[in-house]
Amino acid sequence: MARVVVDVMLKPEILDPQGQAVQRALPRLGFEGIADVRQGKRFELEVAEPVDAAALARIHEMAETFLANTVIEDFVVKVEETGTGEAGTVQKGGAERTGAEEGGAATDEPRNSTAGKTAKVGEPT
Repeated sequence: MARVVVDVMLKPEILDPQGQAVQRALPRLGFEGIADVRQGKRFELEVAEPVDAAALARIHEMAETFLANTVIEDFVVKVEETGTGEAGTVQKGGAERTGAEEGGAATDEPRNSTAGKTAKVGEPT
């Protein structure tokens, strides 16, 4: 069994009034030094079968047609294998992001290898 996470965020050029409201409230609550806040959505999908290229393509299609409004939102699909702590990502639009261990942060550094479950959108895995 694997967990697939779809993170949906407004595109950088789209105004984020909810994020701005949070950012303005933080100093009043004693949280200083936050320059910007963007708010998004996170979908966690528990997949009964192993996540292969076909399943990942189907989930990507689901995210593109149902979970995200691709006119104003970008999304990232992350595969988190349960029990191994490994993760891979595929991002719609923007730079490729590399996977991180569950609970860790992904980075914007490009990945040099296509090993594992990381690939750019439209690129074979």
